[in-house]
Amino acid sequence: MTPSEIVKQLNQYVIGQDEAKKILAVAVYWHFRKSEKAIAEAIELQKSNILLIGSTGTGKTLLCETLSKILGVPFVTADAASLAQTEYVSHEIESILQRLLDKANGDVERAQRGVVFIDEIDKLRAAGGQSRSTSGESVQHALLKIMEGSQVRLQSGSYLDTTHVLFICGGAFVGLEEILRDSQAFGFISLAGGESPRLLNRLNARVKPSDLRGFGLIPEFAGRLPVIARLDDLTKPTLVRIMTEPKNSIYNQFRAILHADGIELVIESAVFDQIADLALEYKAGARSLRGIFEGMMTDILYVSADDRRIRKVVVSSLFEEPRFFGAAA
Repeated sequence: MTPSEIVKQLNQYVIGQDEAKKILAVAVYWHFRKSEKAIAEAIELQKSNILLIGSTGTGKTLLCETLSKILGVPFVTADAASLAQTEYVSHEIESILQRLLDKANGDVERAQRGVVFIDEIDKLRAAGGQSRSTSGESVQHALLKIMEGSQVRLQSGSYLDTTHVLFICGGAFVGLEEILRDSQAFGFISLAGGESPRLLNRLNARVKPSDLRGFGLIPEFAGRLPVIARLDDLTKPTLVRIMTEPKNSIYNQFRAILHADGIELVIESAVFDQIADLALEYKAGARSLRGIFEGMMTDILYVSADDRRIRKVVVSSLFEEPRFFGAAA
């Protein structure tokens, strides 16, 4: 698929984050094009792994999971913070690749075209960014080789070449904004035309390798993540759209559950606004939505499972009891 086709597919499941989708789609498209034999034989191409920067709950993991399903490639996730807490980093990294092979049903060739998402990569530095933590820095060094491409012997005895495995790292990078403000170095560039301020703003908003080094990533590790996409914090309208628009939205999921029992579920628009307001208060992005929504659905599912006369349920407010209607309603 072309980048635009990838974005079109992502739009069915992921709401918002248009710029991040575009960057991710282009990077993934060219990553797999680079592995084509005709191109690989013509010139040696370096791999471009990806870094996603965004607050918790903005959709980093969802983007990667959805992307892997669209492309039909094996996909595994790992937690950088957990890697930093173990004494056996190399063993844990091998376990990640073993899981990738398992996801490919033992097909080494397919696993070698898979995607590995490492979340909370920003945790691989000391708190406050004053100095790099020994464990975090050791994990960064351990990841370098496999992210660049190497033959790794797995516990099963198989060898996995990571040259064409795409590594996507993600993290909130709290405090990076202050570093970016201090490192805005493009104000002196002279650009002609009315687009100058917009272009300068785009240049200054970009995260540079020096910014990542200032944050606490070692230069070699930052250099393995040349493609960087920033995810926007979710607004109230976006949270409402997340609950209602995607094919597998939480609203559609519960409608399907009740529809299987012959019950129509109607949730009025004010309810989605109320849920979004609560999610913003919790400051956990879209991750709060499911918990709030399922809490609202608990009584509905409890009652409807026993009363087979119910044919319709209407929710008008998060703070009012739902209304149940029988077959005659």
